[in-house]
Amino acid sequence: MARWLRPLVGALLLLEGAAALSFLHHRYEELVQALFRVQSQCPYVTRIYSIGRSVEGRHLYVLEFSDYPGIHEPLEPEFKYVGNMHGNEVLGRELLLQLSEFLCEEYRRGNERITRLIQDTRIHIMPSMNPDGYEVAAKQGPDGNGYLTGRNNANGVDLNRNFPDLNTLMYYSREISGPNHHIPLPDNWKSQVEPETLAVIQWISSYNFVLSANLHGGAVVANYPYDKSQDQRFRSHRRTVNTPTPDDKLFQKLAKTYSYAHSWMHRGWNCGDYFADGITNGASWYSLSKGMQDFNYLYTNCFEITLELSCNKFPPEEDLERQWMANREALVAFIEEVHQGIKGMVSDENNNGIAGAVISVQGISHDITSGDMGDYFRLLLPGTYTVTASAEGYQPLTVTTTVGPAAPSLVHFQLKQEVVRKPVERKASGTRMNNKALQKKVVPRATRRGTQR
Repeated sequence: MARWLRPLVGALLLLEGAAALSFLHHRYEELVQALFRVQSQCPYVTRIYSIGRSVEGRHLYVLEFSDYPGIHEPLEPEFKYVGNMHGNEVLGRELLLQLSEFLCEEYRRGNERITRLIQDTRIHIMPSMNPDGYEVAAKQGPDGNGYLTGRNNANGVDLNRNFPDLNTLMYYSREISGPNHHIPLPDNWKSQVEPETLAVIQWISSYNFVLSANLHGGAVVANYPYDKSQDQRFRSHRRTVNTPTPDDKLFQKLAKTYSYAHSWMHRGWNCGDYFADGITNGASWYSLSKGMQDFNYLYTNCFEITLELSCNKFPPEEDLERQWMANREALVAFIEEVHQGIKGMVSDENNNGIAGAVISVQGISHDITSGDMGDYFRLLLPGTYTVTASAEGYQPLTVTTTVGPAAPSLVHFQLKQEVVRKPVERKASGTRMNNKALQKKVVPRATRRGTQR
């Protein structure tokens, strides 16, 4: 075949794969069938699992893509997409089904980019976090759907206002030089969250996710943390103020990756709103408390953004193909962003992995920790950094490393155990009191027999 024909043939194959997909709205049973159909077509690189059930008992299914499904491979990052958190915001749900079919189909075709992505990344796709709310919205349909119909779960709770409020704890902790990551949950947190929220919290506690996006509708913009303004803590009337994380520049880059790969998000003017570059800090748009993306950043190692993908929360079926073509490249490009910064192993002198080691970057007051196998992943922009690994019982180790614009730099840490120095024993002096005399001396007078208060 002539060399100039090969790119054209490749493009035609992608178009053929896109045309084979069904652009329909999927009710719960149809969604489940679609997921299992993908799993049956790509059985060696996919796995389906449920993280729990909704209020009405529907499974919260996740489709995993990996060359070793069900297994965490050391130094291979974990990525997740979550859709349909608000039941009536349905485009993300359909896009994630389309993405699942696309990844499977392109892997089977031998697409080098997709094959490499699946081999180097463990990808978790949850099309619907709120299947109960979706069923309420779907009964109304695209034409009769109210702006809030089906938004909440079956208990009438907005799931994106239902996570423990770690922002308030973080703002206070920052004032007293407290922890800046993995902020502990309140003692009674389980009694304050919905079943869907509980399932997600347990899920993200079980997997060492590195990067994530949750898909919404009603606007077209890539939104990054913090969502909650610090001013809100003081009951200020000023509720729209830029509230950056310590990783603000990185979050802006992640958001721009999606917006500029999207067909029109980056243009800024959408749905009657203007966002420069198609991105926004959440709190500078409007302050939101107890949201999922802030929770990811403050409680886990995961960097999450929120993708608002359509003006119409429940677009008609005839618009789904256009939306898929607008988002396809962006969905893939954002997954690839998990491969940047530094990663490596934290081990002891016998090469045993150290779980829970803290990775600190000088100048960025947000740490991450190593996973169960001792591997860690720290997303960073290109530059030179001073990085320290520390763990209880070990001497900290600091190195300087340079991060390039492409693949992550490998930075391993082998920590030495702390030397425990035994206290020096001194010989008893003849002038010292014996133990009985010493005990008698320190007994409080008020406790002695016969004494008065």
